[in-house]
Amino acid sequence: MNASNVRGAPQRPVDAIAIVGPTASGKTAAALALAQSLRPHGGAEIISVDSALVYRGMDIGTAKPSREEQATVPHHLIDTLDPLQSYSAAEFAKDASRLIQDIRTRGKTPLLVGGTMLYLKALLEGLNDIPSADPEIRAQIHHEAELIGWPALHAKLAQVDPQTAARLAPHDSQRIGRALEVWTATGQTLTSFHQSAKAHAPDWHIPVISLEPADRAWLHQRIALRFEQMMATGFLDEVRQLKARGDLHPNLPSMRCVGYRQAWEGLDANWREADILARGIFATRQLAKRQITWLRSMPDRVVVASDGPEALAQMMTAAMHLDTGKPGV
Repeated sequence: MNASNVRGAPQRPVDAIAIVGPTASGKTAAALALAQSLRPHGGAEIISVDSALVYRGMDIGTAKPSREEQATVPHHLIDTLDPLQSYSAAEFAKDASRLIQDIRTRGKTPLLVGGTMLYLKALLEGLNDIPSADPEIRAQIHHEAELIGWPALHAKLAQVDPQTAARLAPHDSQRIGRALEVWTATGQTLTSFHQSAKAHAPDWHIPVISLEPADRAWLHQRIALRFEQMMATGFLDEVRQLKARGDLHPNLPSMRCVGYRQAWEGLDANWREADILARGIFATRQLAKRQITWLRSMPDRVVVASDGPEALAQMMTAAMHLDTGKPGV
């Protein structure tokens, strides 16, 4: 644990505590444990920072907290949208800001929990003045993708905006296309727009506790085990039900979520379950790698080794050193 970050925490009460980390790093268990420890001091409520948990009917493949877990402590921004809808970082920042204020008004501590780092960045650093979509430029980019493929466009993005490219998967057509669209239209990178937003960031005091494994192999084993468990508990049936609706398609943001994309493609192509499993595990590992890249760009985070024997205790110690504005905390 980076103890110096704890000592350097803001002196005034924090507005919320963020518990982040790559997928399968133990965020849910850590947040529930912290919420329990805060009960004598007013309690806590959890705000999900996850672009997949907002969707109804997507429970197994998102490792959504169980009904029992959600009943233990109030959760927000879970099951709020139909998979046909989209949800942006700007919408999250607006919703999370409102929830933080509401939860604080009730005398509780908001816990921001999840791994969609773009959402957290929008909340902590503010939004930017990125220009709206240009249909003509977007059509040109998609035509080029049809000719050379999205991985080639990802490589092109890496030449002009390596920081944005580093956090995107080579097949993330929506975000790669958007980044190249902004670059083509303005001559500026998405990274530069994000950096300019910091000057107008909200005055939040939200310390970030990051659960990061010292040994990447530990995380890979947990990812594989989780995906195997999801497959065993009916993940493919869940995707079949989503496909059977008839109004969903694989280009929707919901269906591009890691795991769902591979399952949808596999069911369409009649892959063996073992192949869907292997590709799902690989894609999840790539997601975790991008999440860790995001986290390492946040120098003020408090790092807890999620694979350490005292990980939960260290996380609790880090959190309880923060001034939440509650007596005795």
